[in-house]
Formats: sequence, C-alpha cells, structure tokens
Amino acid sequence: MAYYSFTLPDVGEGIVEVEVSDWMVAVGDVISQDQPIAEVMTDKATVEITSPVAGNVVSIAGEAGTMLAVGAELVGIETAGDDSPTASPATAEPEPPRPAEATPPPAAGVDHSSDADSGVPVAEPQTPPDTTETTPPSVFSHERPAAGKVLASPAVRRRAREAEIDLHKVATSDSSGRVGHQDLNAHIASLGELAIGGVRKVRTGTTQIPLKGLRRIIAKQMETSKRNIPHYSYVEEIDLTDLERLRNHLNANRSDTQSHLTLLPFFMLAMVRTTRLFPQCNAHYDEDSSTLKQYNAVHLGMATMTDDGLKVPVLRHVEAMDVWQCAAEIKRLADAARDNSIALAELSGSTMTLTSLGSLGGIASTPIINHPEVSIIGINRAEERVMVRDGQTVIRYMMNLSASFDHRIVDGHTGASMVQHMKSLIEYPATLFI
Repeated sequence: MAYYSFTLPDVGEGIVEVEVSDWMVAVGDVISQDQPIAEVMTDKATVEITSPVAGNVVSIAGEAGTMLAVGAELVGIETAGDDSPTASPATAEPEPPRPAEATPPPAAGVDHSSDADSGVPVAEPQTPPDTTETTPPSVFSHERPAAGKVLASPAVRRRAREAEIDLHKVATSDSSGRVGHQDLNAHIASLGELAIGGVRKVRTGTTQIPLKGLRRIIAKQMETSKRNIPHYSYVEEIDLTDLERLRNHLNANRSDTQSHLTLLPFFMLAMVRTTRLFPQCNAHYDEDSSTLKQYNAVHLGMATMTDDGLKVPVLRHVEAMDVWQCAAEIKRLADAARDNSIALAELSGSTMTLTSLGSLGGIASTPIINHPEVSIIGINRAEERVMVRDGQTVIRYMMNLSASFDHRIVDGHTGASMVQHMKSLIEYPATLFI
C-alpha cells in the first residue's frame, strides 16, 4: 500500500486560494480514478475536482467552507501499489471506519423477565420492516448503500434540505450513484401531496447558517458596492407597444432551433447606442487612484439567477452584435451559468450591467451597481396599462425602467438624460437599426 497526497491543482486565472464548497467523498470511502471528490469555489465560479488515482480516502482537508491554497493537500489517498511517481509510503495504515454491528432481535419464545428483574437493560424487540410500498416504484435501477455521503451537487443538496428529503432515499439514474436534479424531481413527484395538520404549533429555536461558497462571494461584492459607491436611482416609464409588435413579428417565422427574441437584446442595443453619447456611464472608477477608465468596447454583464446564487455572465463586444447575435449569446451564457459549465473568463470584465427580474420584475427597483462599474440598468415588469394619448384613453404595453448611477461620476442630470435617450430608442424601435 502507498500514500498518495493529492494537492489542490491550479484552477486558472492566477487564483491562489479557493473555498471548498462541498465534499463528495468522506474518510474511508473507496474511490475510482477520475471520480469527483470535491467542489471548490473561486471568486467567479464553482469548479469540480476529480481524483487522479483510485484507492481509499484516508484524509480530507477540513470541512466544507474551508479556505485552501493552491498546492496544499486536498485529499490523502491510500493506493493499491507504489507505482505512482508521487506516491510515498504511508506513515500509518488507518482502517476505514466500520459501521456498528446491529443487535440481533431476541429469539421468539425466550423469557427476559429475569433479566429485567436483575436490572440488566433489555433490548426492545425489533419490529420487522414494513415491506409495503406506499409510493410508486422508481424507474431508476441504480442503487446506493445507505451508509456514506451521497454524491450530489451543492444545489441538489440545498433543494433536498429545503424539502426535508434524505438523499439516501432518492433513487438515481447515474451509474456512479450521483443524485441529479432530475432524480430529486422524480422523488418529490412520487411523494404526492403532503398532508397538512389542522393543529398549529408554536415554533421556537434559531438556525445559524454560515455564509460560504457563492453566497459569501455575493455578500462580499454587495458590501463593497454599497459601502464604496454613493448610489442614486432614476425610474422612468417606457411605452413598449411598438417594440413588442416588432418583436412578435420578428419571432413569427423563427423555427424552434433558432434563437427567439426577448426584450433583453433590444435593451442591449439601446445601451450600446446610448454609450456613444454618455461614455462616462460605460466605465470603471478606481477609488485608489481617483481615475475613471472609459471603455470604447461595450462588455455587458447580464445578472442571472441560478440554483447556486446570482452570477453575472458577460457578453463581450455587444457593440459589434446584431439583435439575433445578442439573443443567441444571452441564451448560451445563461445556460452555461446555470449548469456550471461557464468559463471563468466569461464571468468577469463587464463595463456595464443589465439586470432583469423576469416575471418577478415588480413596479420599480433600485439595482446595486456592480463595483467598479458606475451604472446599471434594471428592467421591471411589462404590462398593459390604460394611458392617455392625444386626449384619448388607450391601452398601451408599458414598463418602468430603473437605473442606478455612481453619483461621484454621473450627475443626476446626466443619468436622467441617458435614460431618456434609451427611452426614445425603445419607444421608436426603428431608430435602433438606423
């Protein structure tokens, strides 16, 4: 037997420290080569780490939430041989923990009353397991031992905790035993409707939840933005009636395999056109050097909600895209952000940010600027409203547009003028293409 010290590899972009966001193995587990063993969180994304060798896990580097430097030992593995060039004899051969032996049920017909009289604790007879199946049989065939930690992503674990579901009881469709979202969905569907009692009970106690992983990074970034940037927000009402008519017309002849237009690509084009007149809004401000860096290129951050939290993929060089290219890139980056396949480089370098709450858009919002940017545009809910036009009552498709600016760089008059220019482009959509 040999001891293999697997150190945390370089995850790219000069990152020197990461947070272990989730362990997929525990001490005593037998693992195979290329099996996922941990997920680590950088400042931008989650990275899955796999084992380069097969063997027994004899040590791991702390609990989930531990900060670990690149090059530090991540996992200690006991391998079957010493042929690995980096293997070294183990200082000890720890034996994997064994499950406690179950106490056999008492034999039928045996009288234990004398034991009770003598003060010796008597084990209660164990009830035979109920083999009646109360839920529909699973369509999945892969089984998993009840002991040990279930392989699952942090997002799946969080969903299971919120639904109070034991992942050991979830059947998996993956041959490696990893539980995915589709497995959890199938298990929840098999449970049917939950019975709700009529008796209301007083609930007490608190839950301490340390911030870690992406949530910790989001908290740190929001704190930096709100502490360092003197925000002000400006909200304007925009008539989308003509734009919505154009959007529906352009989508009418698109096939299911082609990109379809939402409102976002049009707003992106409007932002590009607007930055030509207001270049100070497409910029970064460095507090340390009191320097404003204005960009000719428009790299738009697109705030995207995922199961792991808020991510901001970046559409690069939107100034060189048409409306269809914007739509395709929005879909590609949003899908990649949600399934964690997005590259680290695609989560940084934005010069402005566009955020939308989708169907939860609300009437208005006060978006927080993504430091070190100086402006952010927020899209709210679009809906039909009764309006007055030329003395006549009409129904128009309306939206409130919310924008926030860094008051050190963008004066109130400048911010309002920028939003008004965007309003004119959106309300007369032909001007977006002239």
